[in-house]
Amino acid sequence: MSHGIDLRAVPYDHPDAIRLNDQVQLEYQERYDGEGDATHLDPAMFLPPYGLYLVAYDTSGSPLATGGWRAQDENDEGYSDGDAELKRMYVIPRARGLGLARRILAELEADARAAGRTRMVLETGDKQPEAIALYLSEGYTPTEKFGYYRDYASSRCMAKSLT
Repeated sequence: MSHGIDLRAVPYDHPDAIRLNDQVQLEYQERYDGEGDATHLDPAMFLPPYGLYLVAYDTSGSPLATGGWRAQDENDEGYSDGDAELKRMYVIPRARGLGLARRILAELEADARAAGRTRMVLETGDKQPEAIALYLSEGYTPTEKFGYYRDYASSRCMAKSLT
């Protein structure tokens, strides 16, 4: 499984986080006909206690996966008070199937719960069936649409109570 994997909290603009973010954007472009994720993300959004950004490293120090959460409250994009939004969940191709996404997800959920957030929400797309399957298996259910892509037919929004 994921022995020897080190999960580290890093700033969203850490070089390893940027490198993996560039990779996930390329994957989105492949899956969604040239479209990356245009959601504006500021590094300050992931600073504790209003967020957390994690990078998983192997024993040689190579970054394998990322994920973060940021606090959201009720606004005109459809969020609710107490939401924690999952962002940039990504595992590089060679490290898939090791349980890294589940491990990062569990850590992010625990951190958001400890920070007083009541619901974890995420937005993914219909061309990411692996992501949808992961979230369903971890207790997420489809929810009303929110966020930057709320008006897109391909958008899939999910939520899980943290209380």
